[in-house]
Amino acid sequence: MNIPRLVIAAAHSSSGKTTLATGIMAWLTRLGYKVQGCKVGPDYIDPAYHHLVTGRRGCNLDEWFLGADGVREAFARACRDADIAIIEGVMGLFDGHGSRGTGSTAAIAKILRAPVLVVLDVRSLAQTAAALVRGLQVFDPEVPLAGVVVNRVGSPRHAAMVKQAIEQACDLPVLAALPSWPDLRLPERHLGLKPVFEQLGPVRQLVDTLVERLSGELSAAVLWEIARSAGPLPLEGPAIWRVPENLPRTFRLGVVYDEAFNFYYWDGLDYLTTLGAELVFCRALDGHLPPDLDGLYIGGGFPEMFAARLAANQQFIAAVREAYRQGLPVYAECGGLMYLCRELVDLDGKSHPMAGLIPARCIMQKRRAALGYVTARTVCPTLLGPAGTVLKGHEFHYSILEYDAPPARPPLEMQQAFAPGVSPGGYAADHLWASYLHLHWAANPGAAQHFVRACQQFARQKKEGRDAHVLA
Repeated sequence: MNIPRLVIAAAHSSSGKTTLATGIMAWLTRLGYKVQGCKVGPDYIDPAYHHLVTGRRGCNLDEWFLGADGVREAFARACRDADIAIIEGVMGLFDGHGSRGTGSTAAIAKILRAPVLVVLDVRSLAQTAAALVRGLQVFDPEVPLAGVVVNRVGSPRHAAMVKQAIEQACDLPVLAALPSWPDLRLPERHLGLKPVFEQLGPVRQLVDTLVERLSGELSAAVLWEIARSAGPLPLEGPAIWRVPENLPRTFRLGVVYDEAFNFYYWDGLDYLTTLGAELVFCRALDGHLPPDLDGLYIGGGFPEMFAARLAANQQFIAAVREAYRQGLPVYAECGGLMYLCRELVDLDGKSHPMAGLIPARCIMQKRRAALGYVTARTVCPTLLGPAGTVLKGHEFHYSILEYDAPPARPPLEMQQAFAPGVSPGGYAADHLWASYLHLHWAANPGAAQHFVRACQQFARQKKEGRDAHVLA
């Protein structure tokens, strides 16, 4: 594979990676190129910004989930027919999982043999900025640093001092020196950006201004020169998205997708389609449940921000309850779990009735309840497989569950990275699975295939029931 590609990295979070990466994607797209946006790690929100400005679904490059071969495969699938790939990093350049930095931006850059553009916040820095860049260079010389963009410079004199220091000490070009631009800061929530779905109009206006300013500070020709220096990327062939020998029967999988529920790994959904899923998108906020579904998937999001509207759509709630009563397999994660509870208590302490498939109250807290990668094991048969099924997931939530009665043994034993011991979690009943874990289906092929088989079995049962009715 020989696609021009460029990694946007930083020394630490909040340096301006997302703003710069999104701006470059938008700029190149408006110049007429097909730009593929990618995000290092398990983030959902940044890829939605990439999708908004490029018109192409974002791609998550997560080594912990997929391994090196899986990362290359996911990248190759996402970049089919693209002209260039812009890869937004995560946290600091070398920050990842474990002491070796698995899944870090640096690790992904090496896996993809992609040159790295470092965004450096130089507020209150001058020559020290060069020391920071030099430190990034020598920490792992195999990471192909190709240039620097200094951000939040205080004046032209400040910009000249920083540029000279970096270029002399590091032999790296400083491609641009950007001022603070406080009017272009993307709004944040819960350690990340506010979802683009909640502010489409303002974000589009912000992007228009950002493109105009970046085009006056950066050279598109230089960006292309760096991206083309990546060269060919060796690929081993399908490692994860291998089409099964016996193609499965197509089934209709409902996917709740709206402002409240939009946290999905599109690569994972792509894997489900490989297994035969026909994705049928619907809205819990103001829509209806599509007819004749064979399974239902309710992903994560911020249902607490839309609790009143979700509770008001009683038609959708009633349809979910009835479909579940008839045997529809239902899979929910994080925000979906919250929606399936009996009620949701928002940050103001107000209670909102929800779907009620889980006998519990979901209560929002002001303090974070969990964050990080999780390796889990099921302790009983569930919709995702037999007892002992191992799941790789990611947790990030501020809510807790308060069950109506002490639950029986939870279906999951969860081991958080860098945390001692295991903790119980999840909820399973009949053909329902719900937990705080966000699963990447391509990283959990056994669980995905077990869920698919349950949906296909439900589809067969419906068909047999209809056929029996016609014969009668």
